[in-house]
Amino acid sequence: MFNLMDPSGYMGGINSHKDRLVDLKKFGSNPGALKAKTYIPEDLPSDAPLVVVLHGSDQTANEYNTGAGWSDIADLYGVALLFPEQQRMNNLMLSFNWFEPADCHRGAGEPLSILNMIEKVASDHGIDRQRIFITGLSSGGAMTAVMLATYPEIFAGGAIIAGLPYGSADTLPAALLRMKGLGSPTAQQLETRLRDASEHEGPWPTLSVWHGSGDHTVNSSNAKAILRQWRALHDLNQTPSSIHTVSGYPRRAWSDDEGRELIEEFSITGMDHGTPLKTHGKNSFGSSGDYMLEVNISSTHHIADFWGLSAA
Repeated sequence: MFNLMDPSGYMGGINSHKDRLVDLKKFGSNPGALKAKTYIPEDLPSDAPLVVVLHGSDQTANEYNTGAGWSDIADLYGVALLFPEQQRMNNLMLSFNWFEPADCHRGAGEPLSILNMIEKVASDHGIDRQRIFITGLSSGGAMTAVMLATYPEIFAGGAIIAGLPYGSADTLPAALLRMKGLGSPTAQQLETRLRDASEHEGPWPTLSVWHGSGDHTVNSSNAKAILRQWRALHDLNQTPSSIHTVSGYPRRAWSDDEGRELIEEFSITGMDHGTPLKTHGKNSFGSSGDYMLEVNISSTHHIADFWGLSAA
């Protein structure tokens, strides 16, 4: 690679995910030359949430949905899904071009293509504009950071899995160095770049950050840089409001003065590069495979819960 379960114990599986996605063919201008797929559950309620899901490198939208199990979440909680998809003519590794100057600014390139996809799905399906979320793995996680930075007014929340902070690179050599945890801009530079990415002044999206401590593809120092960027934006202290263990892994959370959690971080001890999964038993979704890693915790389930999708 660019190199919620309800108490009943509902479980998804690989056959329930395969080829469930439908092409979204017409969504306006497409300067990033991306493809798009959707999953809309039967009897989607009015004012339903929308989750935008960005695959990682060397993956397709269908493959990522099969692994992460988002379509089972959609069926369970009544959620529309949008899957932007990269093409090899844009990037041979199927990576989103999060570091390219033409593809990391508001009003241009891949971010504008994704925005137009969101607008099309939201208009066609009566989506609640206050409940649009975005998540992604690796290059998809880095593009999630781009979308949250460039269009923060669109999203209620985001989740970055094994990704990189916005504004950390603007060339391929720089991106490769940042992935190894080398040469990152200063915390102040990253904060400034995030604030300057749009004219938005708040409120800001909530953020869930996931990273394996043993990631050899995208060094976990990038998760720390993302947290510093977004804590500054939310005006939160460095010290977390709570620290506890979930399914054997440390979780830290930062809350506002009213006690609402704005940022959470899961550090998956010893995990390499990929999306954390629980694929068997209660609270399980998806199926393991390349960069889809069985570690006995479903990031999909916990991210949906953090966003309040299970409560709805």
